[in-house]
Amino acid sequence: MPDPINILLQTTIEPNPDDWDIRRFSLLARHLASIRNADGSSRYTVTARDRGPSAAPDPVLSTLDRSDTDQLWLFAVDTGDGLHAEDAAAIARFHARGGGLMVTRDHMDLGCSIRTLGAVGRAHFFHSFNVDPDPSRHCIDDRETTDILWPNYHSGANGDAQEIVLVSPIHPLLRDDPGGAIIKLPAHPHEGAVGVPEDAQNARVIATGISRTTGRDFNIAVAFEGSGGAGRGLAQSTFHHFADYNWDPATGCPSFVSEPCSDGMLTDPEAARMTRRYVENIADWLGGAERR
Repeated sequence: MPDPINILLQTTIEPNPDDWDIRRFSLLARHLASIRNADGSSRYTVTARDRGPSAAPDPVLSTLDRSDTDQLWLFAVDTGDGLHAEDAAAIARFHARGGGLMVTRDHMDLGCSIRTLGAVGRAHFFHSFNVDPDPSRHCIDDRETTDILWPNYHSGANGDAQEIVLVSPIHPLLRDDPGGAIIKLPAHPHEGAVGVPEDAQNARVIATGISRTTGRDFNIAVAFEGSGGAGRGLAQSTFHHFADYNWDPATGCPSFVSEPCSDGMLTDPEAARMTRRYVENIADWLGGAERR
């Protein structure tokens, strides 16, 4: 019986019931914890937590490289103060010694503290930091929520599904059974932007989305294969691909969310199934396995 893989689901904010704290990712945590090996044993042990008091380094993140954590799924929902230098340094050491790293944020400058996390952090483009090198993308895409500036790609309503475009060759993260591919993920009205950093090795865009406002394509995910003993990494355009509200709007959202939601994920069983499979693929792949 293999030992379970230890996954840490972590936000970059203190607990707050009216924000995107870790309680908003309970369906993800529950699904990962439900996955079993062939012998019926749990494949993953899942720890889900928010950061400690922001005035000091986080007690878990700042010692991550000395822990038994195998994968860090970091949901950057802060406004710039989510990571201390000690946190970022420990995450870098964790990744360098082989830990799997998934990092995601959202529109504009939300989650910009992750820009300090090596190549996986630099894969994220923000409004004020590490801006997209393509000046033509320095423009508003979502035109419904006027107080949110670029990057803010409109892939659909919260609770709806979007069709994604796979970049050839199909990456193991996007393989489906039997012999198919994942082509649907949850939508969001204002996704962030990701791309391959100039100095990155063994990294590529694996999927793109299409704006429902402008018809423009945008990158959904960048995968880092890992080299020299470093773990694999994934930069994801928005944490809303994983949030309860985007899987099932009935779970609710923070009071500051003003856009109307949809029920596409609930009325499209294939979209919901593919989203769960994508989550399974991420956990497998970050752990060194691949679906074939």
